[in-house]
Amino acid sequence: MSIKQQLVLLEKNSQGIAELIINRPEVHNAFDDAVIEQLIEQLEATQTDPDVRVLVLRSRGKNFSAGADLAWMKRMANNTHAENRIDAGRLATLMERLNNHSKPTIALIQGAAYGGAVGLAACCDIVIAADSSAFCLSEVKIGLIPAVISPYVVRAIGERQSRRYFLSAEPFSARTAQQYGLVHEVVENVEQLDEACDRMTATLQKNSPQGMQAAKQLISAVSQKEITAEVIDDTARRIADIRVSDEGQEGLSAFLQKRKPNWIQE
Repeated sequence: MSIKQQLVLLEKNSQGIAELIINRPEVHNAFDDAVIEQLIEQLEATQTDPDVRVLVLRSRGKNFSAGADLAWMKRMANNTHAENRIDAGRLATLMERLNNHSKPTIALIQGAAYGGAVGLAACCDIVIAADSSAFCLSEVKIGLIPAVISPYVVRAIGERQSRRYFLSAEPFSARTAQQYGLVHEVVENVEQLDEACDRMTATLQKNSPQGMQAAKQLISAVSQKEITAEVIDDTARRIADIRVSDEGQEGLSAFLQKRKPNWIQE
C-alpha cells in the first residue's frame, strides 16, 4: 500500500514495515512548516496503526536532509516573536512525536544530514548511515542555535561533544558520528543501506511488539535518573506488569515449549 503526498510519502508492506519518506530531493530534502506538519500527521497515524511494527525514516535523493528550508527561514524571520514561538513549537512537536513513537524507529542516512536533520536522527532508536554521509549542527553559522533538537542531540552525543559541535558548526563524518553514539552502524555505500535496514527489520520482527514498546518506555523512565527506591520499585512493577500480559505469557510459553511465539510471521 502506498499513500502518496506532495512532500512526504508513507509506504507500507505486508510484513508491517512502514517507510516515512521525505520527498523533496530538488531542495536536498530541506524541511519547512508543510513538511513538518505532514511528518507529524504520519507519525501520529503510524503510532496507532496495529499493522505497523517498524517505522523507517528516510529520504529520496542524494542527501538525507539539508535541515531547514531557506525560504521558510526567510519567511519566519519576518514574523513576530509570538509567531516564531508557535512555529518552533511545531518542530518541537515533530521531534517529540518521533522520539516517543511507540514502534521501533530506524533512520537511514545518506549524504548530508544538517541542522534539524541531526535532531531527526537523534530521535530514532537505530541509525544506519552510509560511510560518505556527513553531519553538521550548522545553526550558529547563520546566527541561530539548535534549540528544539538540543535535548535529543545532547543525549545522543553527550554534553562534551555538543559543546564543540554546537559552537564550531564543523561537519563530522559518519564514522565520527558512530564514535559519538549518534550512529549505530556505518555501511560502505548508499546501496548497502537497504540491505542493512532489511537485516535490522528482520531482527526486530522476531521480538514481541508489546515488549519492544515497553522497553522503549523503560529507557525513558530510567535514563539520566538517580537510582532511587522509587526508580527501583517502578522497574519491579514494569517487569511484573509485562510478565502477566498476553505477550509476556505467550513469549514465556513459547520459550519453554521450544516453539516460535505467535508474533513471528512465517
